[in-house]
Amino acid sequence: MTSNTPYQTHQTLISVQELAALHASGRPLMVFDCSFDLTQPAAGKAQYLQAHVPGAVFADLDHDLSAKHGVPGAHGSVAASEQAASGGRHPLPNRERFAVWLSSIGFSNDMQAVVYDRNGANYCGRLWWMLQWAGHGDVAVLDGGLQAWQAAGQPVASGEESARFQSNFELREPLQQLATAQQVLDALGSAGQTVVDARAPARYRGEVEPLDPVAGHIPGALNRPFTENIAADGRFKPAALLRAEFDQLLAGRDPASVVHQCGSGVSALPNLLAMRIAGLPPARLFAGSWSEWCSDPKRPVERG
Repeated sequence: MTSNTPYQTHQTLISVQELAALHASGRPLMVFDCSFDLTQPAAGKAQYLQAHVPGAVFADLDHDLSAKHGVPGAHGSVAASEQAASGGRHPLPNRERFAVWLSSIGFSNDMQAVVYDRNGANYCGRLWWMLQWAGHGDVAVLDGGLQAWQAAGQPVASGEESARFQSNFELREPLQQLATAQQVLDALGSAGQTVVDARAPARYRGEVEPLDPVAGHIPGALNRPFTENIAADGRFKPAALLRAEFDQLLAGRDPASVVHQCGSGVSALPNLLAMRIAGLPPARLFAGSWSEWCSDPKRPVERG
């Protein structure tokens, strides 16, 4: 029997209790485990196989949520279907390629998506943003990640999940916006752009640089490490507190002018999500981030 009762949708955060209720509701749902480790790329899949939310699909940052390396829009070195939508260490796949992957795992437009990781929402924010970029608004981050799910006594599964039938996911108007390196460069120093860098303070200041060939930051960028969005219990801070912290950071700058970045466009997303939770206007993502910015010696660099 089909019910005509509209389901509640979730587009920022979802609690453990809300996800458990969704599981029981019968609403079309897909849960994604995005656990990852930059220093050990195979670790996330190994952790998933050990324990995950029952039914969850594993989404690998390197293979599923990033394109092959190549200059965005370049021809010859990368097939047209694999053209990246950004540069950097984790280039975004183009929207069409992303839709092919979603279809291949059985994700469809009527589904509520829930994403999580074991890493303080560092990696699952990428898939949250990408789904919205593909025009799919009904996607939420499991607040507290797998740790909160397990702490609440919810069941976990191990091993691989059964494959689902292929679907036909259709792209819709983007609900999130990209900023390119050229756009960021052209707007440097203008009131119409406020760059927020999510990297750790020492990397932002250029004192250390473990991943990219050049140390420093985009001139004029403000620093808010992505970890500052998470409270001691592993969940996002309350909306009112996030709002107060971003108001203090921006110091009168227009929140709608914000462009978020980090090292490779991944850990910037907890900041972008936190602004959304706080009720602030939509902000853009510079997905290539510092790794793309510093790849061209003509682009200016600031330290300190």
